Amino acid sequence: MEIIAEGRGDYLKPDPDGFRAWVRDHKPRTLVNKLISEQEAIKRFVSDGDYFAYDCNYFARGPSSLIREVIRQGKKDLWVCGKFTYVAAALLVEGGCASKLDIGFVGFGPWLSKAVAEGRLKTYEYSNVVMTYRLQAGAQGLPFIGVRSFGGTDGFPNSGAKLVKDPFSGKPVVLLPALNPDVSIIHVHQADIYGNARVFGTGIAHVDCALASKKVILSAEEIIETDEFRRDPGRTSIPHFVVDAVVHAPFGAYPGTVQGRYSSDPAHVVECFGGMMQGNLKAYLEKWVYSVSSHEEMLEKRVGWKKLHELQRRETIREGYAV
Repeated sequence: MEIIAEGRGDYLKPDPDGFRAWVRDHKPRTLVNKLISEQEAIKRFVSDGDYFAYDCNYFARGPSSLIREVIRQGKKDLWVCGKFTYVAAALLVEGGCASKLDIGFVGFGPWLSKAVAEGRLKTYEYSNVVMTYRLQAGAQGLPFIGVRSFGGTDGFPNSGAKLVKDPFSGKPVVLLPALNPDVSIIHVHQADIYGNARVFGTGIAHVDCALASKKVILSAEEIIETDEFRRDPGRTSIPHFVVDAVVHAPFGAYPGTVQGRYSSDPAHVVECFGGMMQGNLKAYLEKWVYSVSSHEEMLEKRVGWKKLHELQRRETIREGYAV
């Protein structure tokens, strides 16, 4: 196949056969109780140097409690999949956890330029849809996927993509390297103790993240009985056999929203976003991460049940999906 142009950015090398072998050796199909604490889940399944992905973002059904626990435990040298995200990438970088970032979309600010200038962070450029396609290819067990976008953009030279001559039409097409993260964290509406999960409302790539990753941690608003999944299997979004850990995390997406459960907290969003845009997240991390030992303690001491109940009251869905 003729290569017309190629990006010079580093990328996680696709190894579909190696990934298949990992799944065969580490993903049993039997029903195993995977319900553990957030501390144990992050300690066991997130390792220094991992390629780290998460679905959605800090303000919309993101695995926010798990992201804070990653920072709290001081994980290092993570390569982050920065798709459809705002401040989570900034928190991971400023928390000293991330050293590489594949950028689909992140909240820009002094934190990013400063981290790059100081040599603390290497960045590679893609787009939201490109990063999602890479996960889709990884989920399908492919080494690459073809797209009719991204070629000719300013991001292409700083990516791992290649522009090739399509052997069927002779026209140029972009090939993207498949992505199989070492670990993905995903927040869901409902899960059972075995890892079956439901996501209601809009989503981005929670299925692809789960199917493409070696290790998968779910945080769930609610733990329900497995019989509920058996009664209505069509509502299952993620199957148990791709999941490694389940964490019961009510309000686990706070300060973001979870469709049908609770709305976002505007004051907290402004506080977090403001710190990112000013290039100073130290005060935020101290208040919301380091000074509390867990998600539950943060909710109790920093938020309070009165506010949480108000967020629940405000999330009223009159049409579409509800829980």
